[in-house]
Amino acid sequence: MFTTILLVILVLIILWLVFTYNRFITLKNRVKEAWADIDVQLKRRYDLIPNLVETVKGYATHESTVFEQVTMARAKALSATGAENKSVAEGELASALKSIFAVAEAYPDLKASANFSKLQDELSDTENKIQASRRFYNGNVRDWNTLIATFPSNILAKQFKFGAEAFFQLEADSAEREPVAVKF
Repeated sequence: MFTTILLVILVLIILWLVFTYNRFITLKNRVKEAWADIDVQLKRRYDLIPNLVETVKGYATHESTVFEQVTMARAKALSATGAENKSVAEGELASALKSIFAVAEAYPDLKASANFSKLQDELSDTENKIQASRRFYNGNVRDWNTLIATFPSNILAKQFKFGAEAFFQLEADSAEREPVAVKF
C-alpha cells in the first residue's frame, strides 16, 4: 500500500516535470516567433525609409542634416540586436522620422505628392503592425517571465537555466509623455 502511494506520487512528480518543461519550451518558442514577427515588420519599415528619404530629398534638397540623421538612425536600428538595444535604436529612428515629416510640412507640393502620400500611408500601416507585433511579443514575454518567476516552476527554470526575456518598449522622449496643451 505504502509502495503504491509512493509510486503514484513519483509518477505525479514526473508528469508535472514533463508538463512544466514542455510548457517552458512552448512559451520560449512563442517568444521567438513573436520576435520574428517584430523583425518582419521592422524590416518592412527599414525598406520604406530610403524611398521616403529620396522622395523628400526631391523637394527639400537643402535639408541634408535631417536626411543624414534618418540614415544613421536606420543603420543603427538595422544593426541593433536584442530587445533592449533594438528598443533604444527604434526610439532614435522614430525621432528621426518625425523630423522628416516636420520637413514635409514646410513643403506643400511634397505633402500633395501622390508618391509621398502613398509612402506615408504605408509607413503608418507598418507602424500599426509593429505596434500589434510588439504587444503580441510583450504578452508572450510576460507569460514566459511569470512562469520563470513563480513557484514551483522557478525551481525547474533554474535547473535548466531558463532566463527572463526583456520587453520590447520604445523609448518615448519626454515631450511625448507631457500632456497635450490645448489652447483656443
